[in-house]
Amino acid sequence: MMQTKKKRNSNSALRGFFRNAKAVVGFSIFSLFVIIGIFAPLLAPYDPQSTNFAPSLGPSVAHFFGTTNTGQDIFSQFIWGTQTSLIVGVGSSLISTLIGFIIGVYAGYKGGTVDGILNTIMNVFLVMPGLALLILIESYLKSSTPLINGVIIAVTGWAWGARVFRSVAMSITNRDFIVAARLSGAKTWRIMFVEILPNMTSQIASNLIYACLGAILAESSLAYLGFESISSNSWGTILFWAQNGGAMLSGSWWWFVPPGIAIALVGTSLALMNFGIDQITNPRLRIHKKRKISKKNPALEPSGGM
Repeated sequence: MMQTKKKRNSNSALRGFFRNAKAVVGFSIFSLFVIIGIFAPLLAPYDPQSTNFAPSLGPSVAHFFGTTNTGQDIFSQFIWGTQTSLIVGVGSSLISTLIGFIIGVYAGYKGGTVDGILNTIMNVFLVMPGLALLILIESYLKSSTPLINGVIIAVTGWAWGARVFRSVAMSITNRDFIVAARLSGAKTWRIMFVEILPNMTSQIASNLIYACLGAILAESSLAYLGFESISSNSWGTILFWAQNGGAMLSGSWWWFVPPGIAIALVGTSLALMNFGIDQITNPRLRIHKKRKISKKNPALEPSGGM
């Protein structure tokens, strides 16, 4: 009975998400980039590292995004960069959300001294300047790869999600189904992942979205600042070489505009999807939406008379 109810609620949430126009637009944009990343070997016409072409060519049929000042095809770099940036974003968000969930829920569920210690650790990570900390770590690694950067971003960026998960765990720890599971002898990890986790799916989804966006922006920033292997392919690396190659001074807009627009579009798509999740889970937004509908359709207003 309980499983049927959970499945029904899940299906209802999915329907609500895809009925939201903004969420659908965001999901469509993000899905497009995912498809590009998955089929990068088929979509990229040339080797992104090849320098066999004429330098500084503008966009054309042969080179959709032109070429760099060393004769590399920018469109091929963009396609492979999409795959790398999305792997970093999605992978980092999964790792940071998992770490945040374990630490936050464990702290909120256990309470007492355990909560005090873990909450202090969260606060330490929260007050640390994120980009400055990443730059400090990267300065010791010497030209790390995008994947290593993704892991570092995840390990240093879990605290925001942990704080949210902790507060939710604290609010439901004393509910009947949690108390019943504890009295039945269920282990802590089972209670966390079987009993508590299904009750915070919206928080987990929101954290995944923002962690993904943060990871993509952080990786692009590190690559742009030169804290990444110059042989790697990512949107940030394209911007790094465009800046070093004087693309803006020479008017080679086709070199730096595509990755910049791609980062902006991915950020917009994630924000739109998160808006759709809020529309489903936030009671205030649901009430506001119902009021707007009732204003457009007065017949739906409840009658005040007898």
